[in-house]
Amino acid sequence: MQAGQATANDALWQEARQRMTARIRATMAMPLDGFPHYADPDSGKWVTSPDGFWTGGFWVGELWLAGGSGPEGREFRDAAEAWLRRLSVRVNSNSVFRAFLFFYGALPGAELANNAYARQIGIATARSLAGGFNPIAGVIPLGTDAEESHTVGNSDSNIDGLIASPILLWAARETGDGELKKIALSHAKRNAEFCVQTDGSVIQSVSFDPASGALTRRFTHKGIAPNSIWTRAQAWAMLGYSLSASLAPGERWLLDHADRVARWWMSHVPADRVAYWDFNAPRTPETKRDTSGTAIAAASLLRLAAVHPDRDQGAHCRRFAEETVRALVERHLRPSGILADGCFDPNNGTAVANELIWGDYFLYEALTGLSGGGRATLFPTGKS
Repeated sequence: MQAGQATANDALWQEARQRMTARIRATMAMPLDGFPHYADPDSGKWVTSPDGFWTGGFWVGELWLAGGSGPEGREFRDAAEAWLRRLSVRVNSNSVFRAFLFFYGALPGAELANNAYARQIGIATARSLAGGFNPIAGVIPLGTDAEESHTVGNSDSNIDGLIASPILLWAARETGDGELKKIALSHAKRNAEFCVQTDGSVIQSVSFDPASGALTRRFTHKGIAPNSIWTRAQAWAMLGYSLSASLAPGERWLLDHADRVARWWMSHVPADRVAYWDFNAPRTPETKRDTSGTAIAAASLLRLAAVHPDRDQGAHCRRFAEETVRALVERHLRPSGILADGCFDPNNGTAVANELIWGDYFLYEALTGLSGGGRATLFPTGKS
């Protein structure tokens, strides 16, 4: 990359991050009755979730990222800890998706701010998740309270729940508990067998026989069809395997899975880099994009680029991520710092062109890394 282009990119990343920080500050000032979930992109008014649903940790994570480790970020860090304490009643909820709540609600605080409470909650969540592990099936099932699942219980799994592996790997690193690592690796391996197809595409969900662990059904329940490649399923796989690869660098197969699902994304996403809500959806002017899934993919590609042993492939991932972030910033990030055009649940007509808190988080994480602010071990992005 030439010096002039690098300087222009740095200015774009910094300015976009400042816009998003202003949106975080504006949200902090609102009289919220719960965790920000999705918002009208014109008014900025949030629909909230009282207990954090599966999304509340992303709001807490944004606050940790905004706070960093310097004295100027104290107000954000104080708010992050307060919101984390409010979320902490969910540590033992019977849903694998509490891994989302506390990987993002707690770990950035432990890593960026050296916050003891955040570290405590992160470890407690990992131990709680490990308690639900099915050793016969080799996975942590969805659980009886799993949010937004087509089927719910101890005989179902999906790629969204892969996020349990990174929080377990982090806790194993922090505590030296080898059993946590063993469970994390089994969960990641089995999810690949269940959901990742031979070409690198991802089917969202499965049911299995809890007594034998045998697969009984594979299906995409949030996509346009049962066999379609739902955009966030592909992005969640990219996220889970790139995070796991960065936390368990000796397990090369994790990086191989991360690389395979990332290559599929890069080969199939539209040329303008912003995905439609489902890769099998017809591409018409009416078909919704999903900036949230696209932001997840961009952040995952940055992380993969930083740990990839093949310099050329790593550089390709980095360039693709930067092009994706630029597309999101230039076409979908409002002057107010709102990331518009997130598509939450088109099958039920819910928030199909909105600001989504997880989309905000992942674009903000990517911008934090690109602009030089992401120095925590869990968020490696490198610098070109």
